[in-house]
Amino acid sequence: MVKHIILWQLKDGLSNEEKTEVLKGIKEGLEGLKGIVPEIIDLHVQTEKLESSNADVMLDSTFATEEDLKKYAVSPEHVKVANEKVRPFTKTRTCMDFEV
Repeated sequence: MVKHIILWQLKDGLSNEEKTEVLKGIKEGLEGLKGIVPEIIDLHVQTEKLESSNADVMLDSTFATEEDLKKYAVSPEHVKVANEKVRPFTKTRTCMDFEV
C-alpha cells in the first residue's frame, strides 16, 4: 500500500469567507474523486485544524501501488480538480509518499 499525504497553505489575502469557500471546494472536489478514479483506495481531506498548525488543508490518500498513485496523478478527473479547486488558491504544497 502507498500513502500520499499533501499539506497546502492557502494564498495570502483571502477573506475568512473566501477561505471557507475555498476549503469547502477543495474538500468536496478531492473527496468527490472516490469512486470516480478507480485507483483510489481511500481519500480524506482535513480542513479543520488546531491553532498550532502551519498548514490549512491536508490530503491523506491511499493507493495499492506506486503505479496506481502515478495513474491518479495524471487522471483527467484529478487534474481538473487540482487545476480548478486547489492550485489557484494555494501558495505552498508539501508532499510525502511512502509505503505502508
